[in-house]
Amino acid sequence: MKFYRIFSLFLILVAQSTFVNASDDALVIYSGRSDKFVKPVVEAFTQKTGIKVILHSAKSTALLNKLRVEGERTEADLFLSNDAGSLQAGTEQHLFQSIPDELVSVIDPALRARDNSWVGLSARARVLVVNTGKKDVQNIDSVFDLAKPQLKGRIAITNSTNGSFIAGATVYMRASDKYSTQKWLKGLKENAEGQVFNKHSKVVKEVASGKKDIGLINHYYFYRHLEKEPNAPIRLILPDQGDKGMGIAWNVAGIAISKYSKKQEQAKALVSYLISIEGQKMFAEVNREYPTRKDVSAHPDIPPLNSYKTANVPMVDLFTYRSETIELIEKLGMP
Repeated sequence: MKFYRIFSLFLILVAQSTFVNASDDALVIYSGRSDKFVKPVVEAFTQKTGIKVILHSAKSTALLNKLRVEGERTEADLFLSNDAGSLQAGTEQHLFQSIPDELVSVIDPALRARDNSWVGLSARARVLVVNTGKKDVQNIDSVFDLAKPQLKGRIAITNSTNGSFIAGATVYMRASDKYSTQKWLKGLKENAEGQVFNKHSKVVKEVASGKKDIGLINHYYFYRHLEKEPNAPIRLILPDQGDKGMGIAWNVAGIAISKYSKKQEQAKALVSYLISIEGQKMFAEVNREYPTRKDVSAHPDIPPLNSYKTANVPMVDLFTYRSETIELIEKLGMP
């Protein structure tokens, strides 16, 4: 049995064994995001409305399977994930209900499900972080450059089970081609020399310390590191720009209402708050993410959205081609 299938089975068992202690009046969110990214805005919602919220956190895949197995018995009112692929997987499994168009119409259709069964709340970009003292990496301009032989032993990446790694590879495969992505993955495997990291924050730390020269991360980890270490010798590179560049890979965190939620009106109220101007500003200010509402500006520290090109890959493709990406990763034996 392949590693990913074994890993998924383990997550299912963990999720099924977890009990949610929910009060009758509290909304329950099955959350595949770290609490630190969600709690500030959820707590603000409770303070504003009086509606309590319980975050039941685990891996998105495990929580989706938990929703599917529980069916009508589920206590979950909403599902939240940091990956559009996982959200679309729930749509394909008929685990969600459609959110009224008048509620989510402020969000770009490209950042929500076609049937409004989930909606994007915040977006992030896959970028490169380099150590400013390493002169020969300053002019790297593509994620594919990470596979060049001269970077052997000098790159920092997350392990290939990381959701953002899988989603990014899927975008690159759709924006370029399978052959180029396979060649890139092979080069990454060689250059990583078996050393990968379980968190993006560790990737940034390795580059900032000079142990590695360049890393592939979600953009907000760069700014979170600078908040703690403002003089860190690191610089952000926006890759794959210009006329021939495929653009930066994007992904969204989003939310869906459970098909069997018994608190639909309260759930809709939470979704409405999360995509309100107030809610979206919190994602921008607290997390340094990109709001999915066009009329809410990103934090001034991060690159303006109109300052770079993004890959022209619909968010739903992160599910449609996810299995193909995982099969390729498994075939190559990525760490």
